[in-house]
Amino acid sequence: MGLCFPCPTEEAPPSPDPEEKRAKLAEAAERRQKEAASRGILDVRSVEEKRKKKEKIEKQMATSGPPPEGGLRWTVS
Repeated sequence: MGLCFPCPTEEAPPSPDPEEKRAKLAEAAERRQKEAASRGILDVRSVEEKRKKKEKIEKQMATSGPPPEGGLRWTVS
């Protein structure tokens, strides 16, 4: 009826090389991470551009020195 073991005359299917298996698993993990990162975002390119622009502005503010007297900062989005 339902045997769990191969017939004694048949060879077991070859198992994949551990290096090959590890590479496939790593590739699948990277693909899942990319899909999860972009989930719910319609335009990935615009999000990346906004993130880069924000980083650039923050870098400029960090290198511009202390804020003018009063300590208040005015930003327009």
